[in-house]
Amino acid sequence: MEKLTRNNRVVAITKLLTEKPNKIIGLNRFSGLLNAAKSTISEDIVIVREVFSKLNMGKIETIAGAAGGIKYIPSISKEEAREFAEGLCELLKDESRIIPGNFIYVTDLMYDPTIVSKAGLILSTIFSNKEIDSIVTVETKGIPLAYEVSKNLGIPLVIIRKEGKVTEGSTISINYLSGTSGRIQQMSLSKKLMKPNSKCIFIDDFLRGGGTAKGIIDLLNEFDSELVGIGVLIDNIGVKNKLISDYISIIDLNNLEKDKELEITPSKIFDEDYFNS
Repeated sequence: MEKLTRNNRVVAITKLLTEKPNKIIGLNRFSGLLNAAKSTISEDIVIVREVFSKLNMGKIETIAGAAGGIKYIPSISKEEAREFAEGLCELLKDESRIIPGNFIYVTDLMYDPTIVSKAGLILSTIFSNKEIDSIVTVETKGIPLAYEVSKNLGIPLVIIRKEGKVTEGSTISINYLSGTSGRIQQMSLSKKLMKPNSKCIFIDDFLRGGGTAKGIIDLLNEFDSELVGIGVLIDNIGVKNKLISDYISIIDLNNLEKDKELEITPSKIFDEDYFNS
């Protein structure tokens, strides 16, 4: 392979790192691919590290030892995260989004890559300091957001089903009380998906009564595993007596009724020390 210029190498290194967030890549990998000495690659990495730091685009961490290398840890600044949250609030203030039963329509937002990727980056930045084995979510709308968080943190995504499937093999199922309807519902998880003694984060699109999150806590107990955090895009703060209290949201929503003005604001996370700046 022909020798590449420093600019070419820096572009290639950046692409490799951002394609595999939170995954260790050895210098041998860069050296062989780019046909350059390790000392040269190290100098290139310094450039990438400095640019990422200046632009609050995350950080590059060096891992020492024989199996070491470097890894890219994505993050977002408080300023950029707040700007995103404020823009999302404006989208949600459209009263036509309120649908019968005092729900708000967010399906289009949850399948918009630009929105979900930025929301996932915010939540992964908040949870990046925790030791986590898996991201968990319940099937349907929360999957894209949960996937983005799992990708950024470099850990597996586990999808809990509302009912068992033959293709899932042996499963564990529990009944739980819906915090929204007050009805008994079911959730199921394959034994092949969840390793015992795992630490998990639950990610979802919307939090209302907290029944699903409470059910997940109980289901994980069946695997001798623990829920160490909960992150949602939107929290309906107008619902009283939630079944859970310890969670993170990006947007707070109140007055979800047809005849009342919506109250939608960025959540309190932007008043706390979760971000670099």
